[in-house]
Amino acid sequence: MPDPDPSQPRVFLVGAGPGSPGLITVRGAELLGRADLVLYDQLVPERLLDLAPASAERVCVRDLPGQHPDKYPHIHQKLIETASAGKTVVRLKGGDPLIFGRGGEEAEALRAAGLSYEIVPGISAALAAGAYLELPLTHRQHASAVALVTGHELPNKPGNRLDWKALAAFPGTLAIYMGIARLPVITGELLKYGKHPDTPAGIIERASVGEQRSVFATLATLEDARRNAGLEAPGLILVGEAVAQRSPRPWFESRPLFGQRVLVTRPAHQAGGMVRKLEHLGAVVSRMPVVEIREPADLAPVDAALDQLRRGEWDWLVFTSANGVHALLRRLDASGRDLRDLGGVKLAAIGPKTADALREYRLRADVVPAAAFSSEGLAAALVPHVAGKRVLLARANRGRELLRDALARVATVHQVAVYEQADIFDPDAATLDALRRGEIRYVTLPSSNIARGVLGGFDETIRGRVERGEIRLVAISPETGNAIRELGLPVAAEATTFTEDGLIEAVVELARRDPVH
Repeated sequence: MPDPDPSQPRVFLVGAGPGSPGLITVRGAELLGRADLVLYDQLVPERLLDLAPASAERVCVRDLPGQHPDKYPHIHQKLIETASAGKTVVRLKGGDPLIFGRGGEEAEALRAAGLSYEIVPGISAALAAGAYLELPLTHRQHASAVALVTGHELPNKPGNRLDWKALAAFPGTLAIYMGIARLPVITGELLKYGKHPDTPAGIIERASVGEQRSVFATLATLEDARRNAGLEAPGLILVGEAVAQRSPRPWFESRPLFGQRVLVTRPAHQAGGMVRKLEHLGAVVSRMPVVEIREPADLAPVDAALDQLRRGEWDWLVFTSANGVHALLRRLDASGRDLRDLGGVKLAAIGPKTADALREYRLRADVVPAAAFSSEGLAAALVPHVAGKRVLLARANRGRELLRDALARVATVHQVAVYEQADIFDPDAATLDALRRGEIRYVTLPSSNIARGVLGGFDETIRGRVERGEIRLVAISPETGNAIRELGLPVAAEATTFTEDGLIEAVVELARRDPVH
C-alpha cells in the first residue's frame, strides 16, 4: 500500500541515548508510543521498547541476515518496505543517530526511495561519560574544545584519513569511539606524533548505567590499565588534560545501589516504576514477572456488583490493591456507567498506592491505614467504621481471607473477584543464568503469591546460593516473609513499610549493611 501522504514522515531515526533508558528525549519517547515497527540496535536498552504499543513489531538488527557489515542493506530494506506500506517506523539507534551511528547512510537510502523522515538527536556516549563521571570534557583552564573521533576507520575509506599528527596536537579533549580493540595502535599513533606520555587518559565502559566501569591512567600506560581492569568493548577512550579534573567520587557511582544487581518480580505492567526507581539509585535491574493480571473469565459477578452499587445496596467499597481499583473502574466505564454509580458508597484502600489509584479517577478513600498497609492493618482501621454496615470487597481471585473474616464479625460482607492473578512463570534464560552464577544479589518479593511463584521455580543451584546468603531475598511484609520461610528459604530483610517504596528502602538498607559481594 503506498504512503497516503508522502510529505508526512513515516520513518524516524531516533537516538536512544547512551544506555540509561531515562536519557531518551521527550520527542523520542513520543514517537515510540506511535510506532508500528521499532527497529533497534543491539546496545539499545530493551526497556525502551516498553514505550511502544503492545501491537508494535519489535526487531533487533542483530536478528537480520548477514554479519555486521552485511546487515545495512537489510536495515535499509526493512525501513523502506515498512514505511512504503503506510506504517510508522522508529529506527532506534544507540547514542545519537549521526555520531558514528550510520544515520546519514540510512537517511540517504530513505531519500533515494522517495520517503520522508525525521531525525531525532540523542545523547552521545561522550556527553554521558562526562556527566556520569563528573569529568569536564571542556574546562576553562585545560580544554577549550572536544573532538569526537572514530577509533575504527574503514580501511578502504575514500578521501582523507584521520590525521593523528593533528589529533596529537589538538588543544582539548579527544573522545575516541569504538577504539578498544585498537587501543595500542591509537595510543601509539598519538605518542608517535608528540602527545606527552603522561597525558591523562581514561576508558569508560557502559556509561550512564549501573554497570558503568572506568579506569584512568596516563596515555602511555592506558592499555596496561585496561587489561588489568578487565575492560572490554564497547567503551569510550578519553584523552586530555581535562580528564584529570574528574571527581574522585562521581555522583552516580555514589548512589546507594550503584552496581548492585536487583531482580524485580512484579507483574510486567506494574514493574516499570519500581525499575526506574532502582535504576536511579544505581542498580542494574532484571525483571522476572511470574504473575499476570487478567480480566475475570466470567464478568457476570462484577457486573452484578456494579448494579448493586448503583442501587445503593452497599455502604462500603473496599479495595485491597491498585489492580482492584483499575479493574473495577475500567469495567464500570466499559459497561456504559460512570462514577455517579458510586455516589452513595464510602471507600477504603489498603495503602497509599491503592489510594493513589483511586485519585486517578478523582475519588478519595475515606479510610486508609495509618501505618500497617496489610489485611491486618486495613481490618483494624475499618472495624470501627463498618459495624452493622454492608461491605463489598473488590479483590483478586485468590489471596488470604483474613480481611473478610475480620469484617464479617461486625458487618455483612461480600467479596467479588474483579481481576484474576494467573501464574506465568516463564523466566528469561539469561536471568536464570545470572541467578545461577550469583550475579543477581537481591531478589525483591512484593507478595506471598509472587514469592511462591518465583521461589518455586528456583533450581537447586539457585536455592543453594540463597541458602548460603549469596542471593538475598527481600520481602515486602512479614506475611510475605513467612511465605518464603515456609518454602525453607531465609529472608534477608523485610520492609517496615509495606509498599513498593518500603521494599526498595529495605534493599538499600540491606546493601548498606552488606556492601561487599
